[in-house]
Amino acid sequence: MVPFAVGTVHAQVGDDSKEFRNRIDGDIGVGGYYARSVIRGKSERTQALPYAYFDYGRAFARIDTFGIKTLKVGYGYLELSGRVSLDGFKANTTSFRGLNDRKDPVPLGIGTLQETPYGALFINAFHDVGKSNGNLLEMIYAGQFEMPRLSVYPQIGAERVSRQYVNYLYGVSTREAVTSQYGPYQGGNATNPYIALLIDRTISDDWHLNIYVRHKWLASSIQDSPIVSRKTMDNAFASISYRFK
Repeated sequence: MVPFAVGTVHAQVGDDSKEFRNRIDGDIGVGGYYARSVIRGKSERTQALPYAYFDYGRAFARIDTFGIKTLKVGYGYLELSGRVSLDGFKANTTSFRGLNDRKDPVPLGIGTLQETPYGALFINAFHDVGKSNGNLLEMIYAGQFEMPRLSVYPQIGAERVSRQYVNYLYGVSTREAVTSQYGPYQGGNATNPYIALLIDRTISDDWHLNIYVRHKWLASSIQDSPIVSRKTMDNAFASISYRFK
């Protein structure tokens, strides 16, 4: 799955008896996902994958983020969550000979969705329990504009990733420098801002088309890596889903 930090405002915050009903409330469908790799020699990737954005009792799924709502906090809940990340890659090309494969991170942590009268605010703090042992923090604001049969959600956000996270994915160790064509490289912490837009088009009472695009600017500690060839990262998807109510 493409690693999105996407927020729509489908979820509803109300009293617990209404919020935590044991039934699906939200969207389930299938989508086509696109990612433009920043890794040197790796091309664009498209794939068909399930699409899910729903609540079920205290459990929730938000495309690539899944978890459980716990204590009431402000306009939302403190959440225990995990994320599906495909930031890893295989060093299976001639130009990467001598480098090790980068395993996908396994981010686990806490977060909250604050659905305020002025828009939705997503805050997440993850620790990679996988190979990098690094941290990822993110904050996203999503606005909402309603039109007949069409909802538009502009988003602005940023992620902060630790030095360990950056160096596992984009660094070149001293040992790898000896066996590959790249010199050693170790970067620092990275703050990556981005903008995004989600469009929700009603096809019928129960079926919806979602289109999402995101443009992320990479910090210099990632750009300067010898195995990185781009300064920005682009992601997109289009999905057809059934909305359970």
